[in-house]
Amino acid sequence: MDNYHITKNGDQWQFSKEGGKKAIKNSGTKAEAISHMRGHMADKKGSVKIHKEDGRFQEERTYQRKDDPSASKG
Repeated sequence: MDNYHITKNGDQWQFSKEGGKKAIKNSGTKAEAISHMRGHMADKKGSVKIHKEDGRFQEERTYQRKDDPSASKG
């Protein structure tokens, strides 16, 4: 399963694949980055880690939902 991250970089929010050299998408807001991520992950399997503005971990989302290994919400 691939891992992805949404992080703040300067004044932009980046949606990127772990280990990738470039961001998949740069956005002006975190909400825009999450919206783009949802569309991008619609036909993919992976784990997306969403970070706070200071870089700390906020939440993790698994796509496709049915592939989530844990029984927890979120």
